[in-house]
Amino acid sequence: MSEAERVPSPAAPPAVAAAAAAAAPEEKKGKEPEREKLPPIVSAGAGATAGLDRGSKGQISTFSSFVSTVNQKKEAAENRSSPTHLVFPNIKNVRDLPPICLDVRQKQRISVDAGSSETKAPVLPEPVLPVQPKTMKDFLEDVEKVKSSGDWKTVHDFYLTTFDSFPELNGAFKKDASASFNTIEDSGINAKFVNAVYDALLNTPQDIQKTVLKGIINSLLREWKGPRTKDDLRAYFILLQNPQFNNTSTYVIYAHLLRQIATLVEADHHFLVHWFKKLSQKRFKQLVERLLQFISLRLFPAKPEEFPPISKCSWWIPSASKVLALLNSANSLVHPPLIPYTDFYNSTLDHIDLMEEYHTWQSFGNSHRFSFCQYPFVISIAAKKIIIQRDSEQQMISIARQSLVDKVSRRQRPDMNMLFLNMKVRRTHLVSDSLDELTRKRADLKKKLKVTFVGEAGLDMGGLTKEWFLLLIRQIFHPDYGMFTYHKDSYCHWFSSFKCDNYSEFRLVGILMGLAVYNSITLDIRFPPCCYKKLLSPPIVPSDQNTPVGICNVTTDDLCQIMPELAHGLSELLSYEGNVEEDFFSTFQVFQEEFGIIKSYNLKPGGDKIPVTNQNRKEYVQLYIDFLLNKSIYKQFAAFYYGFHSVCASNALMLLRPEEVEILVCGSPELDMHALQRSTQYDGYAKTDLTIRYFWDVVLGFPLDLQKKLLHFTTGSDRVPVGGMADLNFKISKNETSTNWLPVAHTCFNQLCLPPYKSKKDLKQKLIIGISNSEGFGLE
Repeated sequence: MSEAERVPSPAAPPAVAAAAAAAAPEEKKGKEPEREKLPPIVSAGAGATAGLDRGSKGQISTFSSFVSTVNQKKEAAENRSSPTHLVFPNIKNVRDLPPICLDVRQKQRISVDAGSSETKAPVLPEPVLPVQPKTMKDFLEDVEKVKSSGDWKTVHDFYLTTFDSFPELNGAFKKDASASFNTIEDSGINAKFVNAVYDALLNTPQDIQKTVLKGIINSLLREWKGPRTKDDLRAYFILLQNPQFNNTSTYVIYAHLLRQIATLVEADHHFLVHWFKKLSQKRFKQLVERLLQFISLRLFPAKPEEFPPISKCSWWIPSASKVLALLNSANSLVHPPLIPYTDFYNSTLDHIDLMEEYHTWQSFGNSHRFSFCQYPFVISIAAKKIIIQRDSEQQMISIARQSLVDKVSRRQRPDMNMLFLNMKVRRTHLVSDSLDELTRKRADLKKKLKVTFVGEAGLDMGGLTKEWFLLLIRQIFHPDYGMFTYHKDSYCHWFSSFKCDNYSEFRLVGILMGLAVYNSITLDIRFPPCCYKKLLSPPIVPSDQNTPVGICNVTTDDLCQIMPELAHGLSELLSYEGNVEEDFFSTFQVFQEEFGIIKSYNLKPGGDKIPVTNQNRKEYVQLYIDFLLNKSIYKQFAAFYYGFHSVCASNALMLLRPEEVEILVCGSPELDMHALQRSTQYDGYAKTDLTIRYFWDVVLGFPLDLQKKLLHFTTGSDRVPVGGMADLNFKISKNETSTNWLPVAHTCFNQLCLPPYKSKKDLKQKLIIGISNSEGFGLE
């Protein structure tokens, strides 16, 4: 599928230059016939022009004034052997291009082949660049002289020349004009010089800023045929960093720049990605924020008249999203990343019809029609949760409806219980009963969950379901149960490698996690991030049962999240400067204790006879980590994987990062107690009561560890649901007992029962004792 088919574009490619036709009608007379054939511009109309003409307020002046540089093209055309058409290239004339963001429906993630990109790119002869005598020192001296002289001519001339064309840009900012720099690791650009020129630009007079924009239009209007040279890529790389594009009055130009970058071939994108990752954190973040703002303002413009009608620039948002995909890919290549993955979230998307986006993506994938789901990194975890919940609800309704139809078709009386996954369990046989029920009712896993404890009266309004989860998780993860090993130095659980005949209980844990996501329950489970990476490997269960699942690439970083001491030891082995074979005397073997017996496993065939040396130690470390995190627990994790996906089988999972799956299951570790205070409900108290004021004075003054203990004491987990503190439905009830009593919590209802303490000191003392000495999950 060609790029033209993936990105909606107007029938006639919009050309920035055509604004001259609207802005300077007197120029229509006497021009060459070729100019009359120009396609119409995507113009913002009179309203947009008015929005652009704000020079008195420090903004860029009228768009028409600087687009009129099209006139210069007449002279330029006369000096060329073949005339240049002053239009932007029609995307449909560009050869078929691969997508920047691979179709996540094909179970792939964005990846960049760093090793072979140079061989992919067509190497074109580098043109002779104009000589730019100015150095960064010369430029800064010229800027400094302006302060005393007030004469901007020298600086104006520099900007006029530099931004007039792609060759001039390269001539000004290329470290060595005679070198080709055809490498992904070095753009060949003097980044400090570029930053200095842009930092100074915003403080220059309006005519200089207009000159720069004229030059950019001039550059982008040049005829584009075939593959681009590396100098062209450098020019795009430089222009993209222009801070003038923060201004909405420049968005028409910015959109065309983004479009040209988005439609480059894959090999050129590889170069840009690797150049992006060399930017400073500050400049990189500015690029991301500028693109996110561009998308947000195009979706919800403060002044709609500033922009062309959406029907005429439907390619704006797809182009910006593709360039964002390049930056996201660059960010993922750097360890640690330049910016957190959450900085790519666009919260504006929380307010669009997400299910329409999701269904468009389901129906068309990465072809024909644009959907933000093609670029899931811009969708916030809150928005993804909405998609998953709605998708789950639709599946629940569909399955319940089918059950009802089956009953009616058999002329049986419908029963409301058939619409739910009804769990009846005994507290004394919690694990075995739960396993039996889930196995017997496997076809009902996608129905709404309701739990009943045998011999106990009461309807499940959510509290019993949460209690069932809490009790079951506490029992399964208890060290005596033997399914999981708790690592104190990393505060997390990991799968026991002990072999057994039946791994159904691991499947039960997977089902529990799936049911928690499906029913919006937050679990107090401490798995390392590596677990969630394995859980999405692949994100959709393969149709071939022989295909391995839960196997992913693992590194010392993954091992460090579980066994930091062992990871440190392996890192020391890799950096050891002595003779590894003589000093460590190790072979390609690993030893594990199982039920008091030490067993050995070869990491490769004949591993017990292969010594670890300086030459093969990297292979040894990689095989060791792969054995610990993949091979030794394969059957356990495979059962866990199939259990989770038996409930959460949805294409929506492909939108998620491993970190986001963890947040959906366990909540976020980021606490905002002020938000909790704002959303708290009261029973028997008013928020202005003295006891309540004492309570919040104490809690807001707690250190983080005590705040977490309070949350754990009252809700069963010290983490926050995706929707934030408001989703906890936290309640403080008045406990009409002696003030000598400690506070009591009902974790199933996120409720704190607080006696009416008479002093802040007494309340603080009793509260700390209560939250610090609650056993287990603090269940009552």
